Amino acid sequence: MRGLIIKAISGEYMIIDADDNIHVAKPRGVFRFKEHVPKVGDLVEFDPAKQVIQKIAPRRNELIRPAVANIDKAFLVFSVVEPDLNLNLLDRLLAIIEYMDIEIVIVFTKLDLLTDRTDFDKVNEYYRALGYHTYLSGLNAVPVEALTAEAAGNVSVLAGQSGAGKSTLLNALDPSFKLKTDVISRALGRGKHTTRHVELLRVGDGWIADTPGFGNVDFDFPDLLTLSHSFREFFENADGCKFNRCLHIDEPGCTVREMAASGRILSSRYDNYRLFHRELKDMLKNKY
Repeated sequence: MRGLIIKAISGEYMIIDADDNIHVAKPRGVFRFKEHVPKVGDLVEFDPAKQVIQKIAPRRNELIRPAVANIDKAFLVFSVVEPDLNLNLLDRLLAIIEYMDIEIVIVFTKLDLLTDRTDFDKVNEYYRALGYHTYLSGLNAVPVEALTAEAAGNVSVLAGQSGAGKSTLLNALDPSFKLKTDVISRALGRGKHTTRHVELLRVGDGWIADTPGFGNVDFDFPDLLTLSHSFREFFENADGCKFNRCLHIDEPGCTVREMAASGRILSSRYDNYRLFHRELKDMLKNKY
């Protein structure tokens, strides 16, 4: 029998079949031996009588943290306050997910708590101009219909900074979820993790994975040029650079650096790229 893994806890997997029946199964020992662990989002063949997963279908893509496979779309959820908007983490996730060729939606939450929107509006318009779908959400103004339409027909992952309101957002999309939410730790300036496992939740005729909050995520890129290409505006303007394989760091005649200096590229965006470039350079040096 074939099915979709929709939940994973402590080595057991909840699988939904074509008739919407739910089964629980464990992987065969061969998976553990080959270090090929099933993930939420996997299409699998399983024996419902023996409660054993027999085969995992080839994956189109997969994430490590959160551990989800075969993702069509990523909803990146970031609060504008409490905790403060973390553009470094946003740009990091954007680069990683762009590299994986997964469609991206950005949801900014807690707009009702923002007293001055001037700086945020500039940030929001910048990411929209890059071609990302961005949505604004507040206590009494959650874009339920728009986000449900975005989820339709897709397996999506919901991810972002801890405490940004991911579970609150999912509860707004379907109040029957009744997912646990919690307050922000004021001492740490970030949210407490209320999601302890990965689970696909049905939203309309799509699935969205509720996941634990992200910590730091490493770049699994083969080279520095790949990182530069994962920034949309860098890739689109690289033809204007003097050198074909320009990395936009200190090369002469670099169009991207000129755009950053003139304010046509968001300063935080370019600063984050330089930080990521240095980080990946060190990783590649240690690797090889």
